[in-house]
Amino acid sequence: MSAAVGTTTLAEHGPQLSALAVGAWRLDAWDFDDAALAAWIEHAIAQGLTTFDHADLYGGFTCEALFGRWLKANPARRGEIQLVTKCGIKPEDAARGWTVKHYDTGRAHILASVDNSLRQLGTDYLDLLLIHRPDPLMDPDEVAEAFAALKAAGKVRHFGVSNFSPSQFALLASRTPLVTNQVEASLLHLAPLFDGTFDQCLERRVRPMIWSPLAGGRLFDASANPVLQRTLATLAEQLGVTPATLALAWLLRHPARPLPIVGSRRLASLDDAARAAALPLERQHWFALLEAAQGHAVP
Repeated sequence: MSAAVGTTTLAEHGPQLSALAVGAWRLDAWDFDDAALAAWIEHAIAQGLTTFDHADLYGGFTCEALFGRWLKANPARRGEIQLVTKCGIKPEDAARGWTVKHYDTGRAHILASVDNSLRQLGTDYLDLLLIHRPDPLMDPDEVAEAFAALKAAGKVRHFGVSNFSPSQFALLASRTPLVTNQVEASLLHLAPLFDGTFDQCLERRVRPMIWSPLAGGRLFDASANPVLQRTLATLAEQLGVTPATLALAWLLRHPARPLPIVGSRRLASLDDAARAAALPLERQHWFALLEAAQGHAVP
């Protein structure tokens, strides 16, 4: 199957990424050997899914290194992919001296975290770094200083946030350029459509990235929302696609132009994601799915 996913930019001066990204948060659970890891990554690239989303703590701080096995063995391929990672969460970990889960957006931690991510991934730069969660102790000037130092050193090219409210995004964006807010959104999590998150992205001309766009698979479980599950299945059959492809196309149809992140070891799931980028969704189909998700027609 030829590549179906094109490239896009997150903001006017933002990074060029694939229209959907591949998430590596479960990589530690898949038990890939080097051959299986290479097959997974290279299948994604062949479909045009060239952006890979990480975080320092995924897999108990192991997933970046697992992905890095492939990149260290194939350093010439670095220019074919884009690497996104996040920092700022410190889970309870006695070995690290962390007695309680907390957030750290201090300059020293951001710089140290990036250096460690670069070592683990086997690269000398990140395409995009995100602050993983809003930190109530965040000093926006200190974060801006850290970002400026990383950009000047050539270690990180672009910056954004994850899970920030519109006001939290606006605060940090007043100090430093941000190219995205990575948030949860799906047909089972509609909040960003109505709480100002997508509105702010449209206002600022930045594209949101989306985690859990298929609600962790719950979209296809009738117990979560039987009407939505049936509507997805019926429309998907009419359109000749899988329900997963349709659910991703529903997100892509929004004018904020969200960039969904799909995380699955199944190569067929990567194919489903790639097909979503080429599925034009009619307005009435979009609203039929919204109605099923909300349980009522729009006012």
